Amino acid sequence: MSTPTRQIQLTARPHGEPAPTDFRTVETELPAPGAGEVLVRNTFLSVDPYMRGRMNDTKSYVPPYALDAPMEGGAVGEVVESNDDSLSPGDTVLHMAGWREHAVLPASAARRIDTSAIPASAYLGVLGMPGLTAYVGLTRVAEMKEGDVVFVSGAAGAVGSLAGQMARHLGASKVIGSAGTPEKVRWLTEELGFDAAFDYHDGPVGKQLREHGPIDVYFDNVGGEHLEAAISNLNDFGRVAACGAIASYNATEAPAGPRNMMMLVQKRLVLRGFIVSDHAEAAGEFYRRAGQWVADGELVARETVSEGLDSTVDAFLGLLSGRNTGKMIVRL
Repeated sequence: MSTPTRQIQLTARPHGEPAPTDFRTVETELPAPGAGEVLVRNTFLSVDPYMRGRMNDTKSYVPPYALDAPMEGGAVGEVVESNDDSLSPGDTVLHMAGWREHAVLPASAARRIDTSAIPASAYLGVLGMPGLTAYVGLTRVAEMKEGDVVFVSGAAGAVGSLAGQMARHLGASKVIGSAGTPEKVRWLTEELGFDAAFDYHDGPVGKQLREHGPIDVYFDNVGGEHLEAAISNLNDFGRVAACGAIASYNATEAPAGPRNMMMLVQKRLVLRGFIVSDHAEAAGEFYRRAGQWVADGELVARETVSEGLDSTVDAFLGLLSGRNTGKMIVRL
């Protein structure tokens, strides 16, 4: 028996900032799940900055989104029908068939999650890809050491807010963050335990960072001016974990800098980009440590929640313009 449902498709490749007209919502019918498949009713959808890159028809670490096809992204849902012994109706699962109300997918592509003590949406944030990204960036990429001074840009976002807190739990002597509003800055220092934070709109990032540095580790979510400022304020043998560069995601021309790359040589710096999917070996360690931090109330995870499938595009556009604090999710 087929299931009527709705999905969001990409209809045009954005030039610069995406527009609502680049997307459309389509009503469709899903077939009954075949052998080894499950039908899932999605309850939470994730929107993430990396999705902007997948809208461009360029070679990257993941294929671009296809036009006139359902978008993809992290999602949590309930198994409605199963044709595989590994999952049963009523199970809550994590999968990548987001941007839609229902999905038929192989049971092997859905991971059962325990929601008895932790909300399902946490598996899209603090105990999901953003949390693992923060942990990997600090421990595997920046090789953070106890006593390091750590600077996190985009620190009020899903990844940055967790990276700053994790740095503190991993023994940082000082954690500094940048964010885009006074309210976010206060959240970082008053609730998340950052030692210092600043609003990057209040003046040159390099000058503001200099007041709190120097630094040993930079967790980069922004790129551009932030990266240039961090390079100038890093100690000798400092390390950069390059996670993202949201400042340039909608750019139509190549950025002008950083203009101080010679400092990588002078200071013997390490700047290393990373993709979290390359570090599957860290997942078990992450879930043990982060799970305990969450259980003990030592990791604060805020969600900005948008309601209904029809709000998904607006939630994504809001994410790119900084309207979220913490993880941006859509509740269906």
